[in-house]
Amino acid sequence: MADVIDYRILGDDMQIVEIELDPGEGVRAEAGAMLYMEDGIEMQTGTGGGLFKGFKRMITGESFFITTFLYRGQGKGHVSFAAPYPGKIIPIDLTKFGGSILCQKDAFLCAAAGIEIEVAFTKRLGAGLFGGEGFILQELRGDGLAFIHAGGTVIEKNLAAGEHLRVDTGCLVALAPTVDYDIQFIGGFKNALFGGEGLFLAVLRGPGTVYLQSLPFSRLADRISAAARFQQKGEQKGIGGSGILGGLISGD
Repeated sequence: MADVIDYRILGDDMQIVEIELDPGEGVRAEAGAMLYMEDGIEMQTGTGGGLFKGFKRMITGESFFITTFLYRGQGKGHVSFAAPYPGKIIPIDLTKFGGSILCQKDAFLCAAAGIEIEVAFTKRLGAGLFGGEGFILQELRGDGLAFIHAGGTVIEKNLAAGEHLRVDTGCLVALAPTVDYDIQFIGGFKNALFGGEGLFLAVLRGPGTVYLQSLPFSRLADRISAAARFQQKGEQKGIGGSGILGGLISGD
């Protein structure tokens, strides 16, 4: 059984989650996510259950090691974890989802001690090949609180039985195990080539809850990479490159 923890989420676009622990309580987190911790909190870094557990986390995009922060002091102790890029931290009570939820790779941030990170495979061949996240998803399993991170603004949608929702494949963050997930060809020659949405959409069918993100990290990385290439070409051309004139032209 997972520890029962209290928390508060701070910030807007670059959020942190602060966990409040009673004596003996602990929280598990992705390696490198910790921002600060108070006196009395001990770090215990390991594989979390042997080599196989560590390798399973690596498959889902996490570190081989996981760190448990255990409070040994008196009264209340606090430890906080920071989001890795602009977006929102989503608290998820796994008991409301029947003890598990599926989420994209790298989504896990931290969870109450006792929550396990498992490997989940997409059930459809097409979803694995063209779904944007590959065949492997994360499954968070347990009966307590877990925290995942998503980019940009996060939308929670509750689908009724049989209700369909089509979304950009990269914008899917997490879904209840009851939601059926497949992919669909976008259709239309001009839509596929010039629509800017790729060739496929994710098709979600209820019942169940899904979480969507407005700014997938892959999209953010592509924009930064494109801007860097444009800037490099401008510098090579000279007139719009470095110096005062280049700064005026580029707006810097």
